[in-house]
Amino acid sequence: MTEQRGFASDNNAGVHPDVLAALARANVGHVSGYGHDPYTERVQATFRAQFGPHASAYLVFNGSGANVLCMRAACRRFEAAICAPTAHVNVDECGAPEAIAGVKLLIAEASNGKLAPEAVERLIVRVGDEHAVQPRLVTISQATELGTVYSLDELRALVELAHSRRMVVHVDGARLANAAASLGVSLRALTTDVGIDLVSFGGTKNGLLGAEAVVVLNSELGSGLDFLRKQTLQLASKMRYLAVQFEALLGEGLWLRLASHANAMAAKLAEAVRDLSGLEITQPVQANAVFAVLPAQATAALQERFRFYVWDEHTGEVRWMCSWDTTEEDVEAFVAAVRAALADC
Repeated sequence: MTEQRGFASDNNAGVHPDVLAALARANVGHVSGYGHDPYTERVQATFRAQFGPHASAYLVFNGSGANVLCMRAACRRFEAAICAPTAHVNVDECGAPEAIAGVKLLIAEASNGKLAPEAVERLIVRVGDEHAVQPRLVTISQATELGTVYSLDELRALVELAHSRRMVVHVDGARLANAAASLGVSLRALTTDVGIDLVSFGGTKNGLLGAEAVVVLNSELGSGLDFLRKQTLQLASKMRYLAVQFEALLGEGLWLRLASHANAMAAKLAEAVRDLSGLEITQPVQANAVFAVLPAQATAALQERFRFYVWDEHTGEVRWMCSWDTTEEDVEAFVAAVRAALADC
């Protein structure tokens, strides 16, 4: 059964054919489990080529697991992570950072989903006070949950502040590929070169099958990660199937082609609906998401045909997410439906 193509999530898209082909090639014979295989050893060089010679990757199953593992690597249980109100770790991980990592979240003010140094600094208080949780980690989403993208200068400013206060910077990079494509820079330029310490690098939203990676850029944080990954229930027994997916994604630039396409489809969608009466785009369209407000009647009519999320039930804001396999025909059909729904209001 094939579900109606829609704009609910880039998780809803399938697996890219090149990735499926890589899985098929790896599905021959026996190799050692738990990452002690030639595929997993080989993919480390692929990650280093993208993130720099000192990067090390720990492959995991999902983004929440990657984020929790990064927090466990960086923080002790009396320490805290500073994040935006919209951060995935805050609103979409069912309290996993607190429950599993034991890390308290400190919520900073944010603009368009992005943290600024002054908002972070306001929460770096009571340092050394044994009665207070100790700020240790700044965690940002790139691209953000609102589809916005931190510039290189914005990242450098956050890193400079954090490191000056002996803190660590983590990037929830579920859509890091989309951010890099948006800025026209490499993955290394967006992370290693601006001083990021830890990255949750997303694969599932960009054409992979349940494959994510914790990329350690600060070698001081890698100690014990093998054990923490196992304890966090993120160690794959048949690791080769994760490794070959990342090799396919990163080895020949597939990550950039897929992310660029998703971004382009979002831009096309936004441009087509921007001037429609009764609709307002609410966030800058910088990656592969379009946020808009339109009448509830129009939203209900559209959802009879297309899947997408109402982001804010109070304001009627919706999110339309494009994927690596979104086609121009998908966008054109949806835009026509939006026009018709608005005309009926």
